[in-house]
Amino acid sequence: MTEKIADGFKNEKAIILPYNVRDYLKINHVTRHLHVTHIGYYPEAKYHFRERKNGAGQNILIYCESGKGWIIYKGEKIYLDRNQVFILPENEAHAYGADAHDPWSIYWIHFKGEDTDRFSSLIGKKTDTGESHSGRIEDRLALFEEIYQNLEMGYNPENLEYASYCLSYFLASIKYLTQFREIKNAKEMDVIQKSIIFMKNNLEQNIDLEDIAQHIGYSPSHFGNLFQKKTSYSPMGYYNQLKIQRACSYLQFSDLKIKEIAFRLGYYDPFHFSKAFKKETRLTPKEYRRKYNP
Repeated sequence: MTEKIADGFKNEKAIILPYNVRDYLKINHVTRHLHVTHIGYYPEAKYHFRERKNGAGQNILIYCESGKGWIIYKGEKIYLDRNQVFILPENEAHAYGADAHDPWSIYWIHFKGEDTDRFSSLIGKKTDTGESHSGRIEDRLALFEEIYQNLEMGYNPENLEYASYCLSYFLASIKYLTQFREIKNAKEMDVIQKSIIFMKNNLEQNIDLEDIAQHIGYSPSHFGNLFQKKTSYSPMGYYNQLKIQRACSYLQFSDLKIKEIAFRLGYYDPFHFSKAFKKETRLTPKEYRRKYNP
């Protein structure tokens, strides 16, 4: 496999789910049908290029938000423009890249599952989602953010299952364009979500259980019990998992030294950081950086 990419794109973001989480996704009664393994966004991705002679182990969705790019699949070069989508099937050779003069901004998702056949009409072809006053383009991209932000807030069963349902809805919004444009939905945030957002915004502050409980107006004991019941994690266990996720981002997208990342996230002993990181990702920080930020 050959992979090439520019040194990074300003405001890029990506989540690569750990192997232990992917193993769980394959057996969970909801997620085994359809689930995300990688997800991200590359804005104005100048010099972006990928070539996989043996394909990838997942289907790859590329959604062009703006600019232009191209995909080579089955010997044909397909050009992708604003609001056009292409899904590459798993394990099939391909290449793709940004236009040299007007590089694309893309949302991308790698996905797998037993029921991907439901969207076979989308796989291996270009789909134009169109532009109109009722196109609901912003709603579709908000749905992408739903998937991303839920995974960014941790890998508890509810988040993973919700992300899978959102992925199904996201793909359905492309397959059933007419129906999607006629439906509106609403979101609301509960106490658990608010607490997770507070954790996420304070990953480098070393907050404790009392700080989180105070933020949402609950006693520490009541909040701890509620959080455990809702997520299957203790609040501080969840908080530490979010720290590892932030560490992954630093390792992949920054030049910070591993020791600096450890101290920034409150691991005063780099060895402790490395041990905690490997427990969650099956890789040491050094191995993770070598694999995803070569």
